[in-house]
Amino acid sequence: MKHQHLRVFGAVVLAFELSSTASAHHSFAAQYDSSKPIQMRGTVTKVEWTNPHARVYIDVRDDSGQTANWNFEMASPNILVRNGWKQNTVKVGDQITVRGYLARKGERMAIAGAVADASGKPIFESNPDIRP
Repeated sequence: MKHQHLRVFGAVVLAFELSSTASAHHSFAAQYDSSKPIQMRGTVTKVEWTNPHARVYIDVRDDSGQTANWNFEMASPNILVRNGWKQNTVKVGDQITVRGYLARKGERMAIAGAVADASGKPIFESNPDIRP
């Protein structure tokens, strides 16, 4: 399962690099910091099923009780569909855990590397290590 996770992540990164809109986008390394992994658990507030990248927004409560809305960039809808997602796989109100990498610029923004449902079941990139 771990190798499958790496293959899917590699395919997502490759798709970013090879897409026809790549010239209008920065590379992963330019936008995200692979030395800053994060894991957030929260409530889905918005799902954008748009090209070139889908996005999932979640409200995350910190240790002090403050809530902040996080923006997670995902693969294109086409890649998500090929990996078993539908537009309603994640819905407003769902509790999810997202693992990814912080954006170099932009507050409360990251790229999603793995997503798990409220029970901890992986629903994106088949990562068995993700646990809420």
